[in-house]
Amino acid sequence: MKIIQSYKIKHPDLFDYLEAHEVHPHDHLMARTFLRLIPKSVTPNKITLFRIFATPFVFFLILEGNYKVGGFVFLAVAFTDALDGSLARTRNMVTKFGMMFDPLADKLLIGTMVLLLVFEYFNPMLGLAILGLEIVFILLAFISTFKFKTVRMANVWGKIKMLLQVTAVCVTLLAIFFNSPGLLSLAAWIFGLAIGFAVVSLFAHGI
Repeated sequence: MKIIQSYKIKHPDLFDYLEAHEVHPHDHLMARTFLRLIPKSVTPNKITLFRIFATPFVFFLILEGNYKVGGFVFLAVAFTDALDGSLARTRNMVTKFGMMFDPLADKLLIGTMVLLLVFEYFNPMLGLAILGLEIVFILLAFISTFKFKTVRMANVWGKIKMLLQVTAVCVTLLAIFFNSPGLLSLAAWIFGLAIGFAVVSLFAHGI
């Protein structure tokens, strides 16, 4: 945590709270349900950091073949992506730090699942396509931040891509648990659809 505090002191502008430009319909639903349970002391950035630090635990559970527990933990960690975004928008706690590291946390979580599951149970080209696009997203984000001094929020296409990737991972885990080739085929199609939305998201960012 000392590293984070040091980073916060060096870059205070990244942690200034900004007003949300838009609040999505699902944000209102989250505010009336799950967000009520979150104390005021818990900020969106803390939830994002939790997702980053929790990803290795998901990785080791799946690596050890504990798909049942690992699947539930993966879902719980992935759900924090909805929590931090809705919390930031409904409480006007949007920060540039969150805009940068929230997508990065998502990519780390999905990237670990791709390394463990996609390369093992699907065509390696599918895994390369997913990881390749995620690497492009990360590189463009850092170029935008450090060269052009701009931070972009994730667009709707990127959010759909993330939702599809999480769904595909869950379907894959179910396929492994129940030994179902049909579910594996379904997961492959969902991963492919996510790739399509990833490409659309790139073009939507002006690529």
